Amino acid sequence: MPIHEYLCEDCGERYERIVLSESQEITCPKCASGRHTLQLSVFSAGKSSKGSSSGGNSTGGCGCTPSSCGCN
Repeated sequence: MPIHEYLCEDCGERYERIVLSESQEITCPKCASGRHTLQLSVFSAGKSSKGSSSGGNSTGGCGCTPSSCGCN
């Protein structure tokens, strides 16, 4: 089930909805308007400790920690 991001054309509220079908009515949670624009989403993929690495070091990762980054 895809999650779509919307921008309300009436009040400017940004919100997300799980879309079950194309005929599903989408309304703004703030003002209940049906006028919205579908936004492009940015997604995040988690990094697995298994598999190949493009970092080029022998530890299997780029060497980043919460306090420093070895990618550069």
